[in-house]
Amino acid sequence: MDSPSNGYGWAGALPAKQGLYDPTNERDACGVGFIINIKGQASHKILRDSENLLCNMSHRGATGADSRDGDGAGVMLSMPHRLLSREFLALGCTLPPPGQYSTGNIFTDPNNSECMAHFDAIAEQLGLRVVAWRRVPVNSEILGPTSRSREPAIMQPLVVGDWWEERRFQRQLFVLKKRARHEIGGWFYVCSLDTRVIVYKGQLTPEQVPEYYADLRDAHCETHFALVHSRFSTNTFPSWERAQPFGWCAHNGEINTLRGNKNWMRAREGLLHSKAFSDGDLGKTFPIIDELGSDSAALDSVLELLVVSGVMTMPEAVMVMVPEAWQNNPTMPSAKRAFYEWASCVMEPWDGPALLTFSDGRYCGASLDRNGLRPCRYYITSDDRMICASEVGTVDIDPAMVVEKGRLMPGRMLLVDTREGVVVDDEKLKLQHAQRYPFQQWLDTHQIKISHLAVKDAATVDDQVPVSQDRRMRAFGYSAEFLNLILGPMVQYGKEPLGSMGNDTVLACMDPAPRLPYEYFRELFAQVTNPPIDPIREKIVMSLACHVGPEGNLLEISDRQAHRLSLDSPLLTKPELAAIRGMSARYPEWVSHNIDITFAAADGVDGYRRALDRVCEEAQVAIDRGAKILILSDTMVGAERVALSALLAAGAVHHHLVATKLRAKVALLVETGEAREVHHFCVLIGYGVDAICPYMVYETIAKLHRENVLPDKPVAQLIGQFRSAVDDGFRKVMSKMGISTLQSYKGAQIFEALGVASDVIDKCFVGTASRVQGTTLEGFATDALARHDNAYGLPGAIATIGDEGEYNWRKVGSKHINTPGAISSLQDAVRTKNKASWLKYTEASQQSIQDCTLRGLLEIHADESQAIPVEEVEPWTSIVKRFCTGAMSYGSISKEAHTALAVAMNRLGGKSNSGEGGEDPERSIPRANGDSERSAIKQVASGRFGVTSNYLADADELQIKMAQGAKAGEGGELLGTKVSSEIAKTRHTTPGVTLVSPPPHHDIYSIEDLKQLIFDLKSANHRARISVKLVSEVGIGVVASGVVKALADHILVAGHDGGTGAARWTGIKYAGLPWELGLAETHQTLVLNDLRGRVVLQTDGQLKTARDVAIAAMLGAEEFGFATTPLITLGCVYLRRCHQNNCAVGVATQDPVLRAKFRGQPEHVINFFYYLAEDLREIMASLGIRSINELVGRTEFLRTTTPGYRFDKGGLDLGLLLKPAHEMRPGVATYSVIKQDHQIESRLDSRLLPELLESLRTGKPAEVATEICNTDRAVGAILSYHLSVAHGLEGLPQGTVRLHLRGSAGQSLGAFLAPGIAIDLEGDANDYVGKGLSGGQIVVYPPRASTFDSHVNVIVGNVCLFGATSGEAFIGGIAAERFAVRNSGALAVVEGVGDHGCEYMTGGRVVVLGNVGRNFAAGMSGGLAYALAEGFEDMCNKESVDLETVHGDEALWLKQTIQRHADLTGSKHARRVVDRFSGLLPKFVKVFPRDYKRVLAQESANINVPVEPQLPKPVVSEMVDIEDALVDESLLSDRVQKLDKLRGFAKYRRRGDKYRSAKKRTADWDEISTRQTKSQLQVQAARCIDCGVPFCQSDVDGCPIGNVIPKWNELVYKNQWRDAFDRLMATNNFPEFTGRVCPAPCEGACVAGISELPVAIKSIEAAIIDHAWDMGWMRPVPPVRRSGWRVAVVGSGPAGLSAADQLNSAGHLVTVYEREDRIGGLLTYGIPNMKLDKRLVERRVDKMAEEGVEFVTGAHIGVTHSAADLLSSFDAVLLATGATWPRDLSIEGRQLEGVHFAMDFLTDSTKSLLSKRGGISAAGRRVVVIGGGDTGNDCIGTSVRQGAASVTNFELLPQPPRERAADNPWPQYPRVYRIDYGHEEVISRWGKDPRIYSISAKRFLGNSRGHLCGIETVRVQWTREAGRWSMEEVEGSKEVVEADLVFLAMGFLGPENKVIEELGVRQGPRYNVETGEGSYRTSVEKVFAAGDCRRGQSLVVWGINEGRMAASEMDTWLRNKQAACDQSRLIN
Repeated sequence: MDSPSNGYGWAGALPAKQGLYDPTNERDACGVGFIINIKGQASHKILRDSENLLCNMSHRGATGADSRDGDGAGVMLSMPHRLLSREFLALGCTLPPPGQYSTGNIFTDPNNSECMAHFDAIAEQLGLRVVAWRRVPVNSEILGPTSRSREPAIMQPLVVGDWWEERRFQRQLFVLKKRARHEIGGWFYVCSLDTRVIVYKGQLTPEQVPEYYADLRDAHCETHFALVHSRFSTNTFPSWERAQPFGWCAHNGEINTLRGNKNWMRAREGLLHSKAFSDGDLGKTFPIIDELGSDSAALDSVLELLVVSGVMTMPEAVMVMVPEAWQNNPTMPSAKRAFYEWASCVMEPWDGPALLTFSDGRYCGASLDRNGLRPCRYYITSDDRMICASEVGTVDIDPAMVVEKGRLMPGRMLLVDTREGVVVDDEKLKLQHAQRYPFQQWLDTHQIKISHLAVKDAATVDDQVPVSQDRRMRAFGYSAEFLNLILGPMVQYGKEPLGSMGNDTVLACMDPAPRLPYEYFRELFAQVTNPPIDPIREKIVMSLACHVGPEGNLLEISDRQAHRLSLDSPLLTKPELAAIRGMSARYPEWVSHNIDITFAAADGVDGYRRALDRVCEEAQVAIDRGAKILILSDTMVGAERVALSALLAAGAVHHHLVATKLRAKVALLVETGEAREVHHFCVLIGYGVDAICPYMVYETIAKLHRENVLPDKPVAQLIGQFRSAVDDGFRKVMSKMGISTLQSYKGAQIFEALGVASDVIDKCFVGTASRVQGTTLEGFATDALARHDNAYGLPGAIATIGDEGEYNWRKVGSKHINTPGAISSLQDAVRTKNKASWLKYTEASQQSIQDCTLRGLLEIHADESQAIPVEEVEPWTSIVKRFCTGAMSYGSISKEAHTALAVAMNRLGGKSNSGEGGEDPERSIPRANGDSERSAIKQVASGRFGVTSNYLADADELQIKMAQGAKAGEGGELLGTKVSSEIAKTRHTTPGVTLVSPPPHHDIYSIEDLKQLIFDLKSANHRARISVKLVSEVGIGVVASGVVKALADHILVAGHDGGTGAARWTGIKYAGLPWELGLAETHQTLVLNDLRGRVVLQTDGQLKTARDVAIAAMLGAEEFGFATTPLITLGCVYLRRCHQNNCAVGVATQDPVLRAKFRGQPEHVINFFYYLAEDLREIMASLGIRSINELVGRTEFLRTTTPGYRFDKGGLDLGLLLKPAHEMRPGVATYSVIKQDHQIESRLDSRLLPELLESLRTGKPAEVATEICNTDRAVGAILSYHLSVAHGLEGLPQGTVRLHLRGSAGQSLGAFLAPGIAIDLEGDANDYVGKGLSGGQIVVYPPRASTFDSHVNVIVGNVCLFGATSGEAFIGGIAAERFAVRNSGALAVVEGVGDHGCEYMTGGRVVVLGNVGRNFAAGMSGGLAYALAEGFEDMCNKESVDLETVHGDEALWLKQTIQRHADLTGSKHARRVVDRFSGLLPKFVKVFPRDYKRVLAQESANINVPVEPQLPKPVVSEMVDIEDALVDESLLSDRVQKLDKLRGFAKYRRRGDKYRSAKKRTADWDEISTRQTKSQLQVQAARCIDCGVPFCQSDVDGCPIGNVIPKWNELVYKNQWRDAFDRLMATNNFPEFTGRVCPAPCEGACVAGISELPVAIKSIEAAIIDHAWDMGWMRPVPPVRRSGWRVAVVGSGPAGLSAADQLNSAGHLVTVYEREDRIGGLLTYGIPNMKLDKRLVERRVDKMAEEGVEFVTGAHIGVTHSAADLLSSFDAVLLATGATWPRDLSIEGRQLEGVHFAMDFLTDSTKSLLSKRGGISAAGRRVVVIGGGDTGNDCIGTSVRQGAASVTNFELLPQPPRERAADNPWPQYPRVYRIDYGHEEVISRWGKDPRIYSISAKRFLGNSRGHLCGIETVRVQWTREAGRWSMEEVEGSKEVVEADLVFLAMGFLGPENKVIEELGVRQGPRYNVETGEGSYRTSVEKVFAAGDCRRGQSLVVWGINEGRMAASEMDTWLRNKQAACDQSRLIN
């Protein structure tokens, strides 16, 4: 490919940054190795053998679209003096003796020779001479088109000096190389320039290296070593210089901390000085690290600096840069530990998975990272050769010559010293270096620890301000949700809490509400190219310790380098910070300087930027004046001072000091009230902060403790729990990126900014990707000022901090994608095929998508002229085949939900996904009706649950889960409560035991390991396409390119927001990116690489509508995944409780009682996809698109749109997203057009298959013998596929088919080996032997000719038996690291294992006849292990296991098993153990997992295994009524302490406030209900599920005012009544009213009500407020300050009173006008006293009057008082007159006396009660109430109390059903038959229900006096057609009903018009006051409207909501008016 001339990097070889492709994201991995003559004897044979080594690892490399284009390969060898002497002699030059000249290969521009002259000139300036240039002979014909396009001219300069001193010569060569690269640039690149070694490399395949370079095939080319490297690049671009080896090393791995290492190295350049370099020469080499180079090149540069400067030998330098995991290793010698601790003072580790091979000519060696995440094996032969490589078998060696087989262990070094002719022992080598200097003495003398400082105990908080009133918490953005959901659990349990169902909250950059800068940063995570670390089971390799403060000079070794402050954790307490602040008292040079990071509020937005500049300048000045510690502090925040974000301030200071090269001179500490979450601390540390004191969190903990919210423990202990949780969080976040030490993580900037403008990045976060721009510095300033104003804007008392709805949906909180309205509409649509509901769903979903997501900012632009008929578009039946459901495991969701998805997708022809939980083979048997429950996609994840040969063979697609959207970079977690016996069986694990899947690092270390897993799976099922699941993050495009080159058939790019699985909230909220970015980047990069045509691309992540699918296609997807939405169709209501096993709808639970509540059907899923596909077809037709393939990548159809609000904080730019990929590289495929070539037929199994196929099918025994080599991989997997297809899970008898192999087996020998196949191997094997062993047998033993002892030599590689489910393995030698990880059923015998053996093991048995590595049995929960190992107890992780002795029958079994091992392998060691068994038996240790022991004990006692012993017993079907069972209140209170909140909704009966006896209550006018006790209400509150999407507070079907009902229910449950009161009053002004008279739509929408009775919400609400009055919490609180603005409120009903209350609280002067004689409107005269005691209304009105509200009664505005006068007298007027115009019944006889409006009757009744005045009375009368509802019922109850002779109620509509009808789905208010209090009273009095349904009054009948005496009626019949109801009279049904009084209760038509007409306010068609949408302003200036006069007749609760909302708008309007006045005064 011809790259553009303005490309990136060396020679512009990589394409320039374009679209979302960024060349800096390129990754690579590789195979490495070396061959060396230990004695240093050179020969050409070494070089020829290295060819085999290189070529036999070619499967670890990759090629591009053309097989001739390799990714890069090369070789380093000792200087071939004999060859060069001949070649330079031909140029007229005689070489000096070896070592006194230098040469190397240099890439130059073939069209420009001037660079060589420039090089000569630089050499001359350094006292060197270039005697000659030799052009290296190459064979360009073998190159592919890509590598040929940038083929350089390769030249060798002969460099000499006029003087000779070896070290000086090396240093000058170093300066020459650095200066030449900096000054010449372009094509110029020095591969090596040395006196002892030379590098030949290029963009070549391994096979091409010796063919391309003629020198390498020349017999005169002799070397004593050859170090080779084969590269696997993620890109395919011509990058010759990135090939390895580099000048000093070759590196297989990835430096995860590269950005930090580069930054710190740049900062250290200000401290570097060395006498070894001439004046000024050292400075000319800066920057040491080339910014354009790879991570390996950067490491090579620093390694070279350390060695060339003479400060360290090469082994020492490697020890410093890539240290062992020394911090948690008690067995390490103290001298070595001291060296590493000193080294950590000098430099942070270059952290990441690394196999580093290196040589300087004398030494040749390899070093492995601390976690051992790269394979390295070696042989030593009898003729003094060592062959070391990523694999064994790369060079053909006579077995008889091998004297040692070993592997490089984690953190160890393998070193050959050719001068001494020895292999240096790692321990001896390192101790030798560690003892060169007295490092321990230096540390003891100079290192400072916190314990050395005067840390004084002090009160955590010294004010008495309660949490609810602490203004600083508002200023820093705290929320009640954070306190409850995050902080509380962290403090109580010392762990960050779990969440589930992903993250559907609005992106921070799209939220108009203030957001903290941390929320814009997304944590990057390891994915494919490098592995994450396991922070739980492999914690031993991690460390949070850090040294802070001034660093020393890197180019010296001295005691002063240890003079730094050592911290065990970056989180400081307040006393610790105080001690550091004052440490100059003990250490005078350690001067601290405090920098205030607040600014004056009066400075406004501009003050923010000025403050940042001031802070940076102050930091620099302080350092110049000698400060060693800078403390950025925001403690000065207050009414006049606004805090800068600690993150922005720290980032700006850090980068300013890096740029000025001062950063290494100082410690940077932050004292902040802003940071409180794990993510916040991680971002601060990631951007260079050394330590943090989050004082506000500590004070909050202390205050919560003081207020009895937290456990009664010492505050220090609670703070310690919080710090422990944060420390665990640090490890979790670091581990996701594969970083082991906090020291490396610090400043590493492992984040992408999502929606941050470049001005902020350039100032505070230099080098961080931010691809869509977004919030500017001014935007962050605006947010800070808004938070400050929220806290300090009004003096006096403030409202309780709010529930922001960040985690769970809240009506007035943050926006979420999944809303109650959308969920309920979707369920109705798919269940009833209701198209209207589908349209509601799509409308609601599209609005949410627009509010929350990047794609919401895009619109599809259709050209009408291009539209086609929809009939021409691909049919829906074809489209749905591209749909898949998500990977939700059986375990995370119920069997019913899992199978419903599978059945639906199989009917459609789409695909369902098994998830990572395995699958019962019985599901592959079709149902009787032909349906199939089989999942077409079988997932293979890190947990390897139930992954057998049969499982793999029974799939259409095999999906490798590299990452998961909800928790990218982490493993899964299934709580033990969900691991039922059925789940345990499927997953091959132990019931009741929490399953934590390891992160994907065991057999997926890197890209070449993923390539191997793809190879394995394709072998295990050649029919299935192999898919790789990735999660969107920056750089995913180049990762995906590597995945395609690794031969994946399919890639899924998942968004960050999905996932049913449990994860810590930090991972859910802050890892991963929107799929829009990941998909677009992947598509663009694959097209740019010409790889797009080889792979199918899919995306998923909250896809909701056809519009989402269309956009996904346009951004590059061909297939589409759905998880959340199909679950919703099956009944999921987004409880976000999936991990707790208490799903109320049976979707995500294993509880059999709850599973029985599942109501989903496959048809529901099918209907969803049908609707979706049909909508998509309409979109496609509008675009003129006929097929999905035509739509893929067509971003020209998309354009950005203006969102519903302005981005005041800074606009997002989606231009990079919309770059058409087909324009980036025209002419290449943009969707999948060809299949990958997996070369199945060339595999060894395929060659054996013809001979064995009959046996595999029929079971006829067969044996085959053959040779094997390391390129024969996954042997046995293809055979197992054929066996599994024929015989299923059971397979064949053991050994039916037997393979006898000889040689070195390639990776994955016996992978997924099925029952009936046996492999015995004479030789050795590489990694992954027995991976997924599925019942077969594997025997490995050394060649019979070997002379070494098997039990001390390594015979198999890493990760053997990973995920084995059954079968046997007998290993006659040592296995390397991670043996039998996740073994769940296999028997294995081995003679020694490396680190992490038996990790996560859940079944099977493992016998180890030798030593074990560290961390044995970590996380082991099942199975048994037996070890005969020295020092075993020190090596075993005993967190989950007990160590026991072996005896009895078990000892006999053990001996027999070892005997079998000896017989099968011929092991002499095993025979010795058998012979001495009795004596050795006491030394055997049995490793017995405690959970497994519990299960065995229960089984032996014939006890059914409970789901989780620690939890209450499983729910029984009979509900518990605690109150009825325990009449005694004291007993009930005691029982309440043990309530089961988790399952309370299903466990306890609903109990509402009961009515008093009907007979008794009708004798008085007191309230009808009896209230429950507090204990009873706690039981009811325990029934609340606390849903993630609480429908009870939805304004669609739930509470109109958005009461955060779950929260006050929880507080009542916890007996925190005061907090419950505060929470309730935050949203409801008058709960004493709503708790009595509201019909409770919240209860109708309660999720518990889906399958049980709903929570008694109304009762709890009333009780909270009543208790508050009793306790005196409800008292007058007048506003501290008055605004001066006067507001008139017309009407004192619910809307008027709530508005008045709000406006008065805001400081305005409020006057309320009421036309009646008492305040209260409807509340006083419209609702009878027995429902709402008027004393409650009076009490509330009195309180408001005391707070300053003025009330005027008898004021009928527009009648008694002029509306115009009102308008002129007040600054604003609110109309809240209600809807008081009743609907009349205009029939004959309407004028008769006795026909009244219901409201007139109720008003008269209340007036007569209150003032003893007469009025309409029902006493002794025959009453008929026409109309139902609350008003009709109130008329009934009032009539009964007044002594009516009879009461009848006419209802025109038919009688409602007793249960919800199909057209009344949950969560709508249930229109069901119910008996209200009035009906009950009539029944009690007269014995029958008063209601007559389907009856119509035709005319009123009167007597001669004009009085009513009866009603002529007719029955009616209702029918429904086409969805509409119609009514007709029933013939012959007329009858007369006697009546003396008729009350018309038929509702209201609108407001009275007097005041409206006088003001000239515009009215709508229904006579309601007209306002703008979402507004309360009328057509008249200053006039607002709220309540029923605006919206029509509605509930009291709606009136309260209207009043609140109107008041908010009026307040804003008045404040803006004030600001305008102030501005006007300022101008004037």
